[in-house]
Amino acid sequence: MKLFRYGPAGQEKPGVLLKNGKMVDASPACSTYNGDFFSQDGFHTLEQWVEQAGDQAPEIPPDVRIGAPIERPGKIICIGLNYADHARESGMEPPAEPVLFFKATTSYCGPNDDCVIPPGSEKTDWEVELAVVVGKSLSRVSEAEAEAGIAGYMVMNDYSERAWQLERGGQWVKGKSADTFAPCGPYLVTPDEIPDVNDLNLWLEVNGERLQDGNTRELIFNIPHILSYLSQFMTLEPGDVISTGTPPGVGLGLNPPRYLKEGDVVRLGIDHLGEQQQTLVQG
Repeated sequence: MKLFRYGPAGQEKPGVLLKNGKMVDASPACSTYNGDFFSQDGFHTLEQWVEQAGDQAPEIPPDVRIGAPIERPGKIICIGLNYADHARESGMEPPAEPVLFFKATTSYCGPNDDCVIPPGSEKTDWEVELAVVVGKSLSRVSEAEAEAGIAGYMVMNDYSERAWQLERGGQWVKGKSADTFAPCGPYLVTPDEIPDVNDLNLWLEVNGERLQDGNTRELIFNIPHILSYLSQFMTLEPGDVISTGTPPGVGLGLNPPRYLKEGDVVRLGIDHLGEQQQTLVQG
């Protein structure tokens, strides 16, 4: 299934993209998509409703705002330097273990919401990433158990303020957590909809220029390994978001480096998961 949420920020309702391409309101089947939805077998209830009544559900107008696919997660955990070709671009050795950092959950927003350049920022950068949504509690699990605990996948743009991330000391989280720095969606796509998660093209354009063009074949650590690894250090809960790294072509890696400015338009997408677009505005 492809799940989405729609409506004004903070008032989103649940929706489903049907097989025939119709986007319909799923409010009769559930109130929202969150940790409780995943842990209480909400998928089964939603599937039954789609089969029985989906075609009769109200269609969503094409001009409605699309929010992030799930409610604000308990955690947003990111993996750094997880594409072999991106590590080469950065002039760094591939890590021996996954590099972990967090993004504040207040950075989470809809896929087409404006990206706000924080006041004082001069090095706001882009990163297209495949994000994983956790579907069940995972603590010290094997890779097989981790894979069985995936609720679905979505597109994420891991915006970064590079000076705050790399030049201000301390941890990366400072440069990763500004409001609007984690647009997600448009859909949460369940694993059965994806032929091979290890062979997905992902791309990003700035003002129509293709700057990132990668494939998940280049992942250094695959998704079951990442989830199993994380679960050794913390419990992953339903609705948590894990963003799995970015391919080459970020602004920091260009020669000379290039960063975003007011009015720029960033468009990105991943096979089977949809596309998103943000306009940069000055905060």
